[in-house]
Amino acid sequence: MKIYTKTGDKGTTALFGGTRVAKHHIRIESYGTVDELNSWIGLINDQEIDAHSKKILTLIQHKLFIVGAVLATDPAKAILQNGKDRLNIDKISSEDITILEHEMDEMEKHLQPMTHFILPGGHTTVSYCHIARTVCRRAERLASHLNDIEPFEENVLSYLNRLSDYLFVLARRLSALLNVEEIKWIPEKK
Repeated sequence: MKIYTKTGDKGTTALFGGTRVAKHHIRIESYGTVDELNSWIGLINDQEIDAHSKKILTLIQHKLFIVGAVLATDPAKAILQNGKDRLNIDKISSEDITILEHEMDEMEKHLQPMTHFILPGGHTTVSYCHIARTVCRRAERLASHLNDIEPFEENVLSYLNRLSDYLFVLARRLSALLNVEEIKWIPEKK
């Protein structure tokens, strides 16, 4: 497979199924942001963190490829003439969402209850989690916009929503494990 094809030199790209769209199309923005998110999660996974978190982050990266594939597929061409799904891959399931919820519940057992918003930061690894969280929220916003125009599998939006929550809780858990103080945001009184 050749990396460069020259077919995008005029500012268009092909969706899965062959439809060509502008590189700034909301569908491209959506799955491009998911790809960016996957890269940030890879960076978190490259840090010195516990083996269980690494395992979950790797699972998430695999799921994000599924999300990207769903977003990159022209819905009009998603089903082949023989009735088969063009992607021929697993979908994002309710179980995938439940895994994220379970992971958050387990991490929160070891965390102090939140009483204030917290400032992102304190340690590079924690900051990477917060960056990934905000990229995930952007991916969710873009995917939500796309879904308004061309609906896709509803579990994709739920997964992105839960993933941003997971990344926030992971940042808090890593802060605790790394002995980093969470700095509360307390509005100044005038």
